[in-house]
Amino acid sequence: MMQNTMMYKGYVGSVEFSEEDCVFFGKVQGIRSLLSYEGRDGAELLADFHGAVDDYLRGCDERGVAPEVAYKGSFNVRTSPETHRKAAIYAFNHGESLNSLVNEALEEKLAQA
Repeated sequence: MMQNTMMYKGYVGSVEFSEEDCVFFGKVQGIRSLLSYEGRDGAELLADFHGAVDDYLRGCDERGVAPEVAYKGSFNVRTSPETHRKAAIYAFNHGESLNSLVNEALEEKLAQA
């Protein structure tokens, strides 16, 4: 089964294909640092992804800085003022926070995936 992502040491990498260059490529998702990799086949892509993450972590260690953590559990949701109002009223009327309402809705949607 073909997936569009892969995981290594807590980092998520995208998987894309360039028909023009006949190469697989991707970048680490969820962090500001640009970590990219490529390969002519799946094995090369995976090895280069692992190497990019390992190099990044080693470089952070050598510089004495903490590596970025992807998907820390906090993000902003942009919606219309009307949807925001309806969601806030719904949450209030059901004795929960807007945050817990959004979290429940995401979990419910993702359970269907």
